[in-house]
Amino acid sequence: MDLKRRLPTALVLLAIIFVTIQFAPDWLFFLILQLIILAALLEFYGLCQRREVLPQKFIGVIAALIIGSTFYFPHFPLDLALFIILVIVGFYYLLISSSVEKVVLFPQSIALTFFGVVYVSFTLNFAFTIRQNYGPYIIYFLLTVIFIGDTGAYLVGKIWGRRPLAPIASPRKTWEGSVGGVVTACVGGFLVQQLLWPSLGWIKALVFAFFVNLLAQISDPVESLFKRAVGVKDSSNLLPGHGGFLDRVDSLIFAFPFFYFLVRWLKI
Repeated sequence: MDLKRRLPTALVLLAIIFVTIQFAPDWLFFLILQLIILAALLEFYGLCQRREVLPQKFIGVIAALIIGSTFYFPHFPLDLALFIILVIVGFYYLLISSSVEKVVLFPQSIALTFFGVVYVSFTLNFAFTIRQNYGPYIIYFLLTVIFIGDTGAYLVGKIWGRRPLAPIASPRKTWEGSVGGVVTACVGGFLVQQLLWPSLGWIKALVFAFFVNLLAQISDPVESLFKRAVGVKDSSNLLPGHGGFLDRVDSLIFAFPFFYFLVRWLKI
């Protein structure tokens, strides 16, 4: 039954992802990316609310859009964006200071709000920069490495997994599965490099695949910790059989920025 729910959603998502990455103009790709980011960000805030911590959703959405704009507009510097956000926060603080309780709770609330902006918006916006600077094939490389690595980790862990990797965050993840994920990710990276990105060279492809999968394996349990802290399995039920948007992008949160800076550092 679960497969019947998961498969149609997966096929629709894959079709949208492929068409968007391959054919969408920059503005449309950016727009769709922002919608995904905002959906994931609001899901994160929803998790926080279950612990009776109330993030400032309005401020978070505005800040996320401003941060995203620095990626789309090259002449809109990040430091100016941060200053604008700071002014908005200060003004908003004055508006809501109608009671001592709100004044006392605001710093904690705004700190969590901006953690969400950095954790979700800042990191995932690197997808736009990667596609704009290096083209769609490099996105395919990254997504394939993560998908194959996740699949390999699941299969190896299911068959040979014995030693827990992160028993609190992800009880089902094992060291054997983690190693299997890295190995299969490297194999997937090599195959994609041969088919779509021959100029990269197989050695760099293996290095990329190794570190990208490693970062994906770290970022996935981080989101699991948030969900475990509030006692839920999924961040939402917006995607039938797949949970929420945050559940789908959690493996990409650390991988996108790392991948971008590694590619830039190697001057590829």
